[in-house]
Amino acid sequence: MFKPYVAAESKMPEFTLRAVILGILLGLVFGVGNAYLGLKVGTTVSASIPAAVLSMAILRTFFHKPSILENNLVQTIASVGEGLAAGIIFTVPALFILGEQISMMRIFLLSTLGGILGVLFMIPMRRYIIVKEHGVLPFPEGTACAEILKSGEKSGPKAAMAFTGIITGAVYKICSNAFNLWKETPTWIITRFEKTVFSIDATPALLGVGYIIGPRIASFIFAGGALGWWVLIPLIKMFDVSMDTIFPGTIPVVQMSAEDIWSNYIRYIGVGTVAIGGLLSLVNIAPAVWKTIHSSFKELFESSNASRMKRTDKDISLRWLILGSLAIILTLWLMPGLPMNLVTILLLTILGFFFVAVTSLTVGIVGSTSNPVSGMTITTLLITCLIFVALGWTERLYLISALTMAIVACVAICMAGTTSQDLKTGFLVGATPRYQQVGEIIGVVLPALAISGTMYLLNQAYGLGSSLLPAPQGTMMALIAKGVIQGNIPFTLVLIGGIIGLLLRLLTIPILPFALGLYLPLSLTTPVMLGGVVSAFVKHRSKDKEIFQRGVLTSSGLVAGDACMGVILALLSVVGWLNPSAKAFLPDVFSLIIFLFLALGLGWFTLRPPRSLMKTNDS
Repeated sequence: MFKPYVAAESKMPEFTLRAVILGILLGLVFGVGNAYLGLKVGTTVSASIPAAVLSMAILRTFFHKPSILENNLVQTIASVGEGLAAGIIFTVPALFILGEQISMMRIFLLSTLGGILGVLFMIPMRRYIIVKEHGVLPFPEGTACAEILKSGEKSGPKAAMAFTGIITGAVYKICSNAFNLWKETPTWIITRFEKTVFSIDATPALLGVGYIIGPRIASFIFAGGALGWWVLIPLIKMFDVSMDTIFPGTIPVVQMSAEDIWSNYIRYIGVGTVAIGGLLSLVNIAPAVWKTIHSSFKELFESSNASRMKRTDKDISLRWLILGSLAIILTLWLMPGLPMNLVTILLLTILGFFFVAVTSLTVGIVGSTSNPVSGMTITTLLITCLIFVALGWTERLYLISALTMAIVACVAICMAGTTSQDLKTGFLVGATPRYQQVGEIIGVVLPALAISGTMYLLNQAYGLGSSLLPAPQGTMMALIAKGVIQGNIPFTLVLIGGIIGLLLRLLTIPILPFALGLYLPLSLTTPVMLGGVVSAFVKHRSKDKEIFQRGVLTSSGLVAGDACMGVILALLSVVGWLNPSAKAFLPDVFSLIIFLFLALGLGWFTLRPPRSLMKTNDS
C-alpha cells in the first residue's frame, strides 16, 4: 500500500497566507512569461518545478521553517498561471485575427470561469486517475516536482541556477531588443534553392524550451519545419511558373516569397496534420477515457462519510462541485453580451467534461509540455462548427460564438491538465487535495487579469498573428472556424496534411510535435532544435540526473527572464519609448554567433557551474 512522504495523520502548516500570496505572485510571473512564449512558438513549459525551487528558496530565506506542504501549495497555485496562459493564447488570438473587438474584461471573465470549471471537472476523476492508477500513469512533471520538494534541503543551489537563468535571459533580451546591439531574428535567403530561407529566432526562451523538451521532441519539431520550408516550399515554387492565382493565395505563386507560400499553403497542410494527430491521440486512449468517466460518475454519486476520511483523501465536497459548475454554466449562458446560446452551452458542458478526462490521462502519460491540448481544442471547435453548419447557422455571430466557447473549453482543458500534475505531486508528498483545489481556484483570478492585459499589450505592440508573434494555435483556430462555417477552407491542402499525419503514424513518429513544426515559421523551430542539441550533449557527458535537472532549472530561468522582459519592452514600445523596428548595430552573422555562445554557455554552466554558486545557501 502506498504511503506518502508526509503521513495522513501528520499535522503541519499547509494552507497559509504566505504560501497563497507567494503562489499568486509566482503565478503572475509564469503566466505572463508563458503567454509571451506561447504566442511566439505555440507551446508553453511547465511552471511546477521552477516554482517549487523558487518557493523553497524564498520561504527559507524570509520565513522560519516552512513546511514541505506549504512549498507544495505554492507550486500548485503558481502553476495556474501557466495553465491559464496556454488556454488563453491558444484561442483568444483567433478573435483578434478575425477583427472581433473583444474587451479585456471579457477575456478575463471567460478565462476565469473556464479555469475554475477545469478545476471542478477534474475533482471527481482524482481518485481514479491519481490514486487507483498510481504506478500505471507516470505523471512525469508531477513526480519530478515531488522529488524536488522532498530534496528541499538543496533548494539554495537549485534556486541560484534558476535565478541565473532569469537574469541571463533578461539581459540578453535587453541587449537585442532595447539596445538593438544585434538582430533577434537573422534571416538568409537561399537564392539557388528557389529563394527559400534559413532563419533563427535567436532568443533565450526558445533555447530553454528546446533543452526542457529534450532532443527527441525538438528534432521532430525541427523535422516538421524542415519539410515545410526546405522541401514543400521549394517544390511549390519550382513547379508553378504560371501567372494564375491559386486559392487561397491572392497573388500568383511566382510572385510570392517563401513566407507568402508558407502563410497561404503550408499552414493549411499543418492544420490537417495537427487535426489527424489530435484525433488519433483520442482513439489511442479511448478505452482509458471511458473507464475514467465511468469511475468518475460512480464516485460522484456514491455516498461517503467525509468526517471519516483521511486528510489526504479529502476533496472539495460534491455539493460545491455541482453548485459551482452549474453557476459557471448559467453565467456563461445568461450573461448579457456573451454570444453563447443553449446549444453552445450544452456542447461546452459535454465536450468540456469529456476532454477534461482526456487531458487528465494524457498528462499522466506524456506530461504537460507534450500534452496535445491544441488537438483537443481543434476537435471541440470542429464539432461545434459542423453542428452549426448542419443547423444552417453560418452568420458571423455563430463564428464568434464557436470561438468564444472554444476559449472556455480550452482554458478548462489546460487547467485540468495542470491540476492533474499538481494533485499527483500532492498525492506523493502527502498534501490535502481540498487545499490544493481551493488554492488553484484562488490562484486563477489575478493571473487571468494579468494575462488578459498582456494580450492587449502585445497585440498593440506587435500584432497577434504577425511574424513577430505568429500565435500559431490562435491563427489555426481562426482558419478552421472561418473555413468550416463559411465553406471556404482549402480541403485539398488540409487533406494532404492529414495524409502526412497518417504516414507519420505508420512510421511510429509522434504526429503532434512534427505537425507543430510544419505549422510554425522556420525561425522558431531552429532555436528549439539547438536547445535539444545542448540537452543531448549534457546527457551524453553526464548520466547524473541531478546535473541534467540543473539545466532544466537554468532553462526555465531563461524562458521566464526572456519572456517577462519581452512583455516589459512591449509596454515601452506601446508608450513610444522604444522603436521595435530599429535597425540592429551588428550584422546578422553576429546574432547567430552570439546565440551559439549562449547555447555553449548553457551546456557548460549546467555541467560545471561555479563552485561559489553551488555553495549558495547550501547548509
